[in-house]
Amino acid sequence: MSDSPTLLDWLQNWYAQQCDGDWEHTWGVRIGTLDHPGWTVEIDLEDTDLEGREYARQDIDRGTHDRVRTWTAGKTFHAACGPGNLTETLTLFRTWATTTAP
Repeated sequence: MSDSPTLLDWLQNWYAQQCDGDWEHTWGVRIGTLDHPGWTVEIDLEDTDLEGREYARQDIDRGTHDRVRTWTAGKTFHAACGPGNLTETLTLFRTWATTTAP
């Protein structure tokens, strides 16, 4: 068994590390659904180590329900993806968040 955390465990840990008594009252992580169908993700970067980091927008289209769009704007990581692409989307966030900025 690997010592690395699962994707969900990693996200929970990342969120918990941001919580300092203030951050969590204004900022957070939101995962919702879309009606065409799919998922939305918004992860606040304000007052985190990721604030101001460059993120190259990604647009992946493999089909009507197999798509991923990720970008940052307004100190927030945004994503919209197909119904089966939530894990892929969160993996893109984790990869970016854990890669040392140049």
